[in-house]
Amino acid sequence: MYHPREDSYLLSFVLTKYLKNKVKNIKILDIGSGSGIQAETCRKLGFKNINVSDTDPQSISFLKKKKFKAIKSNLFSNIKEKFDLVIFNPPYLPEDKYDKEKDTTGGKKGYETILRFLKQAKEHLRENGAILLLYSSFSKPRVIKREAKKLKYEIKLLAQKRIFFEELYVIELKY
Repeated sequence: MYHPREDSYLLSFVLTKYLKNKVKNIKILDIGSGSGIQAETCRKLGFKNINVSDTDPQSISFLKKKKFKAIKSNLFSNIKEKFDLVIFNPPYLPEDKYDKEKDTTGGKKGYETILRFLKQAKEHLRENGAILLLYSSFSKPRVIKREAKKLKYEIKLLAQKRIFFEELYVIELKY
């Protein structure tokens, strides 16, 4: 199970500001939820229609104990619904010989999981729906932006933060 780190806290901070003036009945999906920090942020802000997913059975069990509607799913493989907001803090680091964990490694180059997500996510957004996506300077941001534009997403940078040897980005994507 992925436990909150700097990236999680940055996304939670941005999410809090992002949801400030949103109606409380929107349908939210926290995909790759891990310990559920983003879903918890939504709940604390008064949102009730929150769904969570993860590939890790331990995370799913943990999230169900927190009374979230949790589903075991590899990206959207077991998700059939559409959402107003999809939140994703994906594994985004390039594979290396020291870290091949699925909760941090997003593929050989770091962006493969993100690109698969972007291709699938369009079918799961309601009209005027949005995605909040976090990634790192190690994830090849130019590749992510280029591919998102090819998929006809509108991209807006919401936050950028330098930590240690990397830059973290939170973007909003609309289709």
